[in-house]
Amino acid sequence: MEKLSDALVIIDLQKGVCFDGETIDHFSELVTLVNHRIALYRSQEKPILFIQHRDEDLIPNSTAWELIDELAREEHDLTVQKTHANSFYQTNLQEILQKKQINSLEICGAQTQYCIDTTVKFAHGLGYQLTMLKNGSTTYDNDFLSAADTIAFYENIWDKRFLRLIK
Repeated sequence: MEKLSDALVIIDLQKGVCFDGETIDHFSELVTLVNHRIALYRSQEKPILFIQHRDEDLIPNSTAWELIDELAREEHDLTVQKTHANSFYQTNLQEILQKKQINSLEICGAQTQYCIDTTVKFAHGLGYQLTMLKNGSTTYDNDFLSAADTIAFYENIWDKRFLRLIK
């Protein structure tokens, strides 16, 4: 049996993030990967936390704010609302993790260079042991790099410094 982290954290896989005028990079593959990880964590009765961003574009209870339908989400899964790229900033995430005595996290979701990067670095600074599957985050092409190059760039920075990248 695969040794998993204490909890799986899925960041910002929301309709307004994943379908912002176009579909986010490797969407179908990421959904398959995330749902596979959800099934593994459920099989070992480990917590699954969905982080959900809200702002002027992702308004609570709007379609854009909703988590994507493709996720294998269940009622008892935990959801944390955030208003900042850092999933810990002014949220109850740290309190939830401490109450459940969670020391290690597997991170996945969107967007690589924003909420994923910020949360990875902050969680590392708080002392959490972190893992991420290769291509476990996603983003869009930008003026400087393709989405694939952005993801590879950040994975190279994170691996062995902030988290253990699982290939």
